[in-house]
Amino acid sequence: MMAVEQIPKKDWYNILGADPSASVSDLKQKYQKLILMYHPDKQSADVPAGTVEECIQKFIEIDQAWKILGNEETKKEYDLQRHEEDLRNMGPVDAQVYLEEMCWNEDDHSFSLSCRCGGKYSVSKDEAEEVTLISCDTCSLIIELLHYG
Repeated sequence: MMAVEQIPKKDWYNILGADPSASVSDLKQKYQKLILMYHPDKQSADVPAGTVEECIQKFIEIDQAWKILGNEETKKEYDLQRHEEDLRNMGPVDAQVYLEEMCWNEDDHSFSLSCRCGGKYSVSKDEAEEVTLISCDTCSLIIELLHYG
């Protein structure tokens, strides 16, 4: 399994030429097409050594992308990290809030907190274990989710 620290550094969707909303079957199709194109055995003998090296590197990246995006668990983790990175790039964190300070909603099994704009921050019970940044559903404010302990 890939180290978590490596995951957000590369855009694995871009490496496969796919959109983040692509289905796993679409990702698999793109992976299979690219892996054949860049496979070391498919390179002709008269290609310069540098080009062969680039193809091998591309082949390795494509394989790494599929290992992350082809597995439901690692894909979900990668998508959450991408989302969190996007939030970090949006602007500064408005506040730090402990999960225990948020309101529990039994109907949809989520935690929520009112934002000063009138909107709300919400996170599902499962996501609360994995995410640290939550954006307001109305404005651009972001809170950092903390856990006691």
